[in-house]
Amino acid sequence: MTAPGLEPPVLVLLGGPSAEHDVSVVSGTAVADALRDAGARVESVLIDLHGAWWFLPADHRRDGRPAAAYDDPVALGARGPIGIGSAMAELAGRPEPPVVFIALHGPFGEDGTIQAVLEAAGLPYTGSGVAASALGMDKALFKRMCRGLGLPLMDWREVRASRWRADRAGIAAELTAFAASGDDPRLMVKPARLGSSVGMSLVHALPELDAALDTAFHYDDLALVERYLAGARDLEVSVIGNDPATLEVYGPGEVISGREFYDYAAKYTPGLSETSTRAEVTPEQRALLHKLSRDVYRAIGAEGFGRVDFLISDDRIVVSEINTIPGFTPISLFPTMPADGGYEFADVCRRIVDLALERHAARPLARLSAGDLPR
Repeated sequence: MTAPGLEPPVLVLLGGPSAEHDVSVVSGTAVADALRDAGARVESVLIDLHGAWWFLPADHRRDGRPAAAYDDPVALGARGPIGIGSAMAELAGRPEPPVVFIALHGPFGEDGTIQAVLEAAGLPYTGSGVAASALGMDKALFKRMCRGLGLPLMDWREVRASRWRADRAGIAAELTAFAASGDDPRLMVKPARLGSSVGMSLVHALPELDAALDTAFHYDDLALVERYLAGARDLEVSVIGNDPATLEVYGPGEVISGREFYDYAAKYTPGLSETSTRAEVTPEQRALLHKLSRDVYRAIGAEGFGRVDFLISDDRIVVSEINTIPGFTPISLFPTMPADGGYEFADVCRRIVDLALERHAARPLARLSAGDLPR
């Protein structure tokens, strides 16, 4: 890893205009504090729910503030609001442009949008690029790709909001038949392009379907309806690296939800769920989980870091999803599982920054001259 003080300053993006705003505040402030304590020069930018940028004071720390405190950036002493174009011009025009640590979860931050903006500005940034971010965020595209590669998945159906509004009875009949054709009649309904279990519902019977889909469509215009795997354990694997041939893989860890399924409250309410960085699995299962994690990571072209989630029931292992910007909260497994490789929380953050700089340095020329054109 790069020695403290030798790398460019780090600018941590947190918040964002998505339903995962509050989770991102927790992740981003934890990352900023860890990097600062490790000797890095750190600046934090809060992006509010309307997309405006607020530069937090240089010495800002969360210090136990609730995420809701960031709804009033002026009270935090932040400079803003600044439009995204002006913010990019300011950052790219600095004598020493920063490397951007994207700690944004959900749409805009995790789906390739902010990655494209940073690419256009020529700024180095952490994590996956535009295409991999988009594939990882869109659960429908991700599942179609995995199915094409022969990776193990739970069967699913996709429902468009426009179709649901036009033919509720017809879709309900299709999904009822879908549920009846499986081993368990329950269905998981979720927005296709969101994380943190926001908008997810477990449907036990047909009367619950309307409310579940309406909830999902509050956040997205595409919903996934998946078969439910009864008695499944939730396992997670951390992946770190740029080069597909030298990926570092850690875990699996396990989440034991304090609710019927691992919903938003179970994820982020302290004490409601339990986690373990060392799930009890057989050596064969561990090897398979690591292989599948590498397969998924490579398949979407992920870089930097990611977390691959699985469901396991008896001897059956299925891929659930990949998170290209997993949580860095105090109860998140991603930054703690690499302890097996000698990483502390701050080490994981610094390694991610180093990988961002490594990738940026290896890129072709960002600006072409007339002489570079094929004429």
